[in-house]
Amino acid sequence: MAVNTTLGSARQFLPYFVITGALSMGYGSVFTLLAEFREKFGFSETELGFIAGVGFFAGVIAQVGLARFADQGHVRLLIHIGMIVAIVSMLGMAVADQAWQFMAARFFLGAGTGAVGPAIRRILITRDPANMGSNLGAMGAFDVSGFVLGPVVAAVFAEFISLRAPFLFLTALFAAVYVWSLNLDLSAGGAASIKVPVRRLLRIRPMLAGILAGIAFYTTIGVFEASWAVLLDDLGASTLIIALSISLFALPMIPLAPLGGKYAQRRGPIRVMAVTIMGAVGCMFVYGFVEFVWVLIAVSAAHAMFDAFTMPAGQLSVALSAPTEQAAAAQGLYGAVGLVVSGLAAVATGAVYDAWGPEVLYSGSSVVMVIALAGAVALGGELMGPASRSAKEPAPASS
Repeated sequence: MAVNTTLGSARQFLPYFVITGALSMGYGSVFTLLAEFREKFGFSETELGFIAGVGFFAGVIAQVGLARFADQGHVRLLIHIGMIVAIVSMLGMAVADQAWQFMAARFFLGAGTGAVGPAIRRILITRDPANMGSNLGAMGAFDVSGFVLGPVVAAVFAEFISLRAPFLFLTALFAAVYVWSLNLDLSAGGAASIKVPVRRLLRIRPMLAGILAGIAFYTTIGVFEASWAVLLDDLGASTLIIALSISLFALPMIPLAPLGGKYAQRRGPIRVMAVTIMGAVGCMFVYGFVEFVWVLIAVSAAHAMFDAFTMPAGQLSVALSAPTEQAAAAQGLYGAVGLVVSGLAAVATGAVYDAWGPEVLYSGSSVVMVIALAGAVALGGELMGPASRSAKEPAPASS
């Protein structure tokens, strides 16, 4: 019964989830093609790194700089412009043949995607506050699914048609989804009556708690993404096994994330994150000291289940902490912090792994996670129990 209720509350927002999943497919599609870019266009590893990373940088800028406009009544404009920019960017990648052209296309794709996400989350938060946890979880499930499916689709089209084909297909997909979105109800509650700076959010103690818990969560994401394939390869796993393990890591999030969001709203998001992040810490520690591939894959499956609860709980924590007039700005800030932390963790991972090996990498990142989580628990007393306010009510402006 609980599962049916959760799915029922999220079903009304299915079109918005489809938009999120489609854009995430484009966001993740390039990663599987980087080796092809090097072979066909002669790009250096440095250029490939910029092509892969510039989209995340653009996402940070968009989520911090543009999300506030969704709170000011421009949800429809942000979603439509963001999708148009994504369409043009994907088409640009289909015709590009120089590194700077791919970088520019990736930058604007990241900016377009970063503009759309917080605007859609504002719709979920303001239109159905009683079920915002499960709805945010469902959106996260589509986001992750699209990000994982994108590289697979890109690889198939590139292998059997051409290197340009994945981008042309995704351009057509984006265009179709955009036309579909023209008929959607994109209302998202009343617009903020005054312009409030984003930095005001950092004076809210529960908001800081959610961000600290998010830092712990995104640390494990960045370290895992940057090191997992290398770790399994060092232990003798085939490319097929590595690819399968990454896909399996994402699968539990699809059914569990909506349930995780609902549970976090009922029990308290910081309480849930305290348990699930510590579970992830245990998994991270194991990665550094176990040398059996299938044991590691089994542990990663448990890790994925923990993350399926952590992801929506983090978004819910900032949704409950922020004033309604800053709902989108809060989601944008949280997402931007996540991109920055996961990016920095990914960059540091390679150096630490090369210098000291997996034992130091995973045990050290576990310590970072525990410290950030401790800060979250210390500041997040109001979020350690069931959600006690509707999203229509203002959160306290300060501690």
